[in-house]
Amino acid sequence: MDSIYQFNAPLYNSENFSLSQLQGKTVLIVNTASKCNFSVQLNALEKLYQQYKGNGFTVLAFPCNQFGQNEPLDNLAIKDFYQDQFNTSFEVFGKVMVNGPETHPLFNYLKSHTRGISQNRAIKWNFTKFLINSQGQLVARYAPRTKPETLKQVIESNLLQAAKLSAARGGKKVSSKIPLFTPSKAPLKA
Repeated sequence: MDSIYQFNAPLYNSENFSLSQLQGKTVLIVNTASKCNFSVQLNALEKLYQQYKGNGFTVLAFPCNQFGQNEPLDNLAIKDFYQDQFNTSFEVFGKVMVNGPETHPLFNYLKSHTRGISQNRAIKWNFTKFLINSQGQLVARYAPRTKPETLKQVIESNLLQAAKLSAARGGKKVSSKIPLFTPSKAPLKA
């Protein structure tokens, strides 16, 4: 089955990370940049991570310097900046390319399974978000302007679906006691 589990990526410290470790988890993948105006979203991403990590949810930050040269730091400095300025504790990877001939294979996969703004597959800016279900399949792509907190309902829905699938397979059940959230408006799709 085609999924994110077929990919590996280097963490900020160059340690290889196999995305197959995430089987059974709902994942939010975000291309990030420390000097971008949207970097304040790192706070909200951390809040989502803290709220739902016990239910099988995680966030993966992939720094990128392709948009406005907004990520001038080296990988270790990026991780430190995210922790110091935004108190992040989710996984931070090494810098990647998300467009062009040197695009990381994970982002080629993500882009090939969705269309972005104006039906163009290219990522337009930092903080484009990709929601992945517990089977490693892309659920949705969200624009940089989409605030992470507006994704609570869709995250909860995917976590509940994961719990049902796990229970049906006789596996370890993910807690279905997820606090319900009612957004004021639906998030914008990228």
